[in-house]
Amino acid sequence: MLNHLFSSGKIGSMETRNRIVMTAMGNYLANPDGSVSDKDIAFYGARAKGGVGVVITECAFVDGERGRGNSHQISVANDQMIPGLKLLAEEIHRYDGKVVVQIYHPGRQGISAVNGNLPMMAPSEIECPTVHQPTKSMTKDEISELVEKFIHAAERLKKAGIDGVEVHSAHGYLIHEFLSPRANKRTDEYGGSLENRMRFLEEIVTGIRARCGKDFPLLVRLSVEEFTDTVGFPGDGLQLPEGVRIAKRLEELGVDAIDVSSGTYETMNTAWEPTSFEQGWKIHLSEAVKKELNNIPVIGVAVIRDPEYADQIIGEGKLDFVGSARQHFADAEWSNKAKEGRINEIRKCISCLHCMETLMGADRSSIPCQCGINIEAGRELEYSSLQKDGEGRTVAVIGAGPAGLEAARILAERDYKPVVFEKGDRVGGQLEYASKPPHKEKINWLTDYFQAQVEKLGIEVRFNTPATLVELKTLNPYAVFIAQGSSPVIPRSIPGADGEEILTPVDILSGKIKLKDMKVGVIGSGMTGIEVAHLLAEEGNDVSLFEMEDNIGPGIYFQSLIDVMSHLGPLGVPMYPKHKLMSLDQGKASFEDLETGETKEFMFDYVVLSLGTKSNTELIEEIQSNFETVRVLGDAAKPGRIRDAVEAGYLNAYAL
Repeated sequence: MLNHLFSSGKIGSMETRNRIVMTAMGNYLANPDGSVSDKDIAFYGARAKGGVGVVITECAFVDGERGRGNSHQISVANDQMIPGLKLLAEEIHRYDGKVVVQIYHPGRQGISAVNGNLPMMAPSEIECPTVHQPTKSMTKDEISELVEKFIHAAERLKKAGIDGVEVHSAHGYLIHEFLSPRANKRTDEYGGSLENRMRFLEEIVTGIRARCGKDFPLLVRLSVEEFTDTVGFPGDGLQLPEGVRIAKRLEELGVDAIDVSSGTYETMNTAWEPTSFEQGWKIHLSEAVKKELNNIPVIGVAVIRDPEYADQIIGEGKLDFVGSARQHFADAEWSNKAKEGRINEIRKCISCLHCMETLMGADRSSIPCQCGINIEAGRELEYSSLQKDGEGRTVAVIGAGPAGLEAARILAERDYKPVVFEKGDRVGGQLEYASKPPHKEKINWLTDYFQAQVEKLGIEVRFNTPATLVELKTLNPYAVFIAQGSSPVIPRSIPGADGEEILTPVDILSGKIKLKDMKVGVIGSGMTGIEVAHLLAEEGNDVSLFEMEDNIGPGIYFQSLIDVMSHLGPLGVPMYPKHKLMSLDQGKASFEDLETGETKEFMFDYVVLSLGTKSNTELIEEIQSNFETVRVLGDAAKPGRIRDAVEAGYLNAYAL
């Protein structure tokens, strides 16, 4: 079973126990001076312990003056970093894993404020159309100096006992900017022809090979396709045929592996995919590169989540090593679970992009990079082991949504006996509704994971059984966890909101109400409102979307908003920001246009009010007055996102 995936591999002189690679992703765990932290060591060590063959670290900066991506990122810019890197290598080797450090410079995609308020260096003085930072065109002397910094960084890694180095030439960072005709407009020997645009990368690669020798594995990560057509510039930037030519040239230069990716910040949904991108959607990129290479292996990524699929594409010759970053963030034990046949126990990444959202905002908030469904990710030191001190004591858990199920899972791991009361007939709670809009099927992976945990741990779930005070007292629990979710808000302050034609998102997403060929107004353009509008429009209804704020989708992370709007837009759904709902009357919806002050009226067959949710509070006071230890979790405490619910369940069960 999975013989291809678990066969040994080779990258240059480095032999690997399997074909699984954790590709690079930022984690915001390094010490402020750039040294490898204890958190880093625990984080990467957990993935090696979990069975990953090759762990590639986050991109480490080679230039400490103006080459940082954030304030908690690994540095390879000076010799003081070597001791920490050595400890990292030793930790990975403890578990028979291999570790490669990715080195880079952010170029025009860096943030000036993190780099001494200096302009970001780039091949040409063209600012990144996404981050809009001051940018300067590099002089030849600056290019030469930076080439040396890359080479010195690789030398430090070799001295530290790191197994190999990966030169980050992808995703719109500095080296990629030189490669891309969209970012590189130079007229000297570093611009123009592909040969010239490759010169910077060639000088780095040949320099590393000369200084570190042929026995030090040298990988290059490459965006072989920018997908500029997705942002309205078809044919511009780096296209696949040129990407393949670059890969072939790198093989000629002695590179040991090509790590194939795609995209830039401008087209970042093709690099760090939101939920609508299907598993394997860009495997053709790796396949195209592999067909043209003679002897060196190809690492590929493509939203790979299923071990069976990973094994299949290796067997089909589409790549040699299967890469993923977010999947190993979501489940450090993915590899071991796959090898041991425990595939149903894998916590699959649902592509919710909570990791990207928190990483991008980490320097501006108190929240570090987080996984939306794995609370231990990045906090391995904090939650290194669960105390087995439950002594079989019963804990009642009200609600089988993500908060209740995560609490029950941790409680069972701690040797408590959780008993879950669920008024419905299946696990999942709000996840059941969240999975119903188009392209949200990955949410079911989380529900499946919880179901597998219930079965594995023998957790008792009483379906179709609302909790009552009588039943709880009969159970005589040591503690009661209330995770009974939330319900849609229906503002009674809006005249007519109680009309028969007024629906909620739950009415639609639960399948209770089926609409077709109807004229429907959706009020509220949070993610739920947009997704309900999308579902209704796909099912043949004439849908309009309204929002009181200045823009559609207020507060939604921009990658997720771009993704859902790219599907909703072609359906021709009219959108009305700055429209405040004033009243409803038998299908007539009256709005105040907040820009002009005028009143506008629309007629609908049905109106869906997507104006948020409120906690379900029934029985909370009675339970709190009858039991000594009571915890209120997830939406029952405060409506939030999946991460909020899972975290509440985990932390409360951990602390009991």
